[in-house]
Amino acid sequence: MNLPVAILAGGLATRLRPLTEKVPKVLLPVAGKPFLAHQLALLKDQGIQRVVLCLGYLGELVEKEFGNGSKFGVQLEYSFDGPKLLGTGGALRLALPKLGENFFVLYGDSYLTAPFAPIAQLFERSEKRGLMTVYRNEGLYDTSNVVFRQGAIIVYDKKVRLPEMHHIDYGLSLFRASVFEEWPAGQAFDLAEVMQKLVARGELAGFEVPERFYEIGSPAGLLELEATLKKKQRRTEA
Repeated sequence: MNLPVAILAGGLATRLRPLTEKVPKVLLPVAGKPFLAHQLALLKDQGIQRVVLCLGYLGELVEKEFGNGSKFGVQLEYSFDGPKLLGTGGALRLALPKLGENFFVLYGDSYLTAPFAPIAQLFERSEKRGLMTVYRNEGLYDTSNVVFRQGAIIVYDKKVRLPEMHHIDYGLSLFRASVFEEWPAGQAFDLAEVMQKLVARGELAGFEVPERFYEIGSPAGLLELEATLKKKQRRTEA
């Protein structure tokens, strides 16, 4: 697949302290490997060839460990926030020169098994400027934050809760670079602001995935994924 993937991994990971005081979240060990190694293996299996890591806090440790990505079968590039953390949107704005015209975005704590190819195909057909994948969560794995009807994102809000919010942002999205050029370079802003602006304009496509998501953004999520991956390893070895 020719589209690159931007991985947002620049945050402070305060919910995982003290584990992340000296180690960035993507380097936390999960089932015997740094979490990022599991993410890159998934991306390689999806046919992704190029990944841009958007890094901030302790980012130099990630580059030191993962280098150019050749050991993991992908081409890795790096974009660093610098002295001021830029937020998820600002980090993507900074990385645009490395990402090209269209690209996937993945959170640095998400482990997602949904196939990427159908999502990319829908994005192209939609001719919209962005796409959000959603999962019918019903408040199960985290707080639902999306109103999704007949294939369309009607509302996306992480702060205001509505009873008709049955879906959640799955953690994988697609964008055209021009979306981020509306914000000045070097300004901190959140990806949620970008999504909400696109929803208001009717420019955000929606894709519902049936596969649940896993994450390591919380201690409970980290333990659950550890158990899931160890079980998978045992099945593979059997």
